[in-house]
Amino acid sequence: MKPALGKGLSALIPEKARGKTKEILELDIKSITPNEYQPRTVFNDAALNDLVASIKEKGVIQPVIARKIAGDSYQLIAGERRWRAAKIAGLRAIPAIVKEAAPAEALELALIENIQREDLNPIETAGAFQRLINDFKLTHDDLSKKVGKDRATVTNYLRILKLPAGIRKWIAEGSLSIGHAKALLQVENQRLRISIAKKIIQNGLSVREAETLSKKTASPAASRSRPEPPKDPQIASLEEKLMHSLGTKVHLIHKSNKQGKIEIEYYSLEELDRLLEILII
Repeated sequence: MKPALGKGLSALIPEKARGKTKEILELDIKSITPNEYQPRTVFNDAALNDLVASIKEKGVIQPVIARKIAGDSYQLIAGERRWRAAKIAGLRAIPAIVKEAAPAEALELALIENIQREDLNPIETAGAFQRLINDFKLTHDDLSKKVGKDRATVTNYLRILKLPAGIRKWIAEGSLSIGHAKALLQVENQRLRISIAKKIIQNGLSVREAETLSKKTASPAASRSRPEPPKDPQIASLEEKLMHSLGTKVHLIHKSNKQGKIEIEYYSLEELDRLLEILII
């Protein structure tokens, strides 16, 4: 039977270990190796140095989570920043809770624990989401429940992986937010996306300004011909609710004779399958 996962740090620490310090072991820091499935790819030097200074003064307050792999060797499940900082600080041992976990379970726990701590950059989070989907055959709905985020959020993170490498780098660095990324996804041409992204960074554009620029660039002919009439606030509100619920762009076209249509966009066959799962109940 597959163990229950997706509860973040609480899933890693047995009940008896939470209230009893004797369950926390002091492991030789050299006996621990990092997790090869660590979703974090960027370690901020300044933040790491701050953690090193804190550890030198107060020690490691929160134990890392590790699993035994062979003999006296261990592999991290969670806590690589603390482990790195402790090594730099010159510690010989580090407090740890040893969790019995198969390699596959350790991967899922490592990804989910890091996601739930919410200190990954958006690209790292999106990559962790994609890995959970690929390696564990999860649907977007399954994943949203495991990581404690709504389905629309999960889908929006996964969509940013379709952006060019240069834009993904700017998102990872913090030059662009996930809101800017969503705006850029309105533009299909990759070169135009990069051009708009540069303008956003150079001019310090807000997400709303980035959305306006992206819409104009996505349909330049339409914007030159005649201005689009203002949308009925009630229609706009309904579109927002549908987009939030479905996790993708939705257009509600309401005609004067009380008829109309709803257009739902998708960007891959996988996303189409996800939408069909939602709509066909």
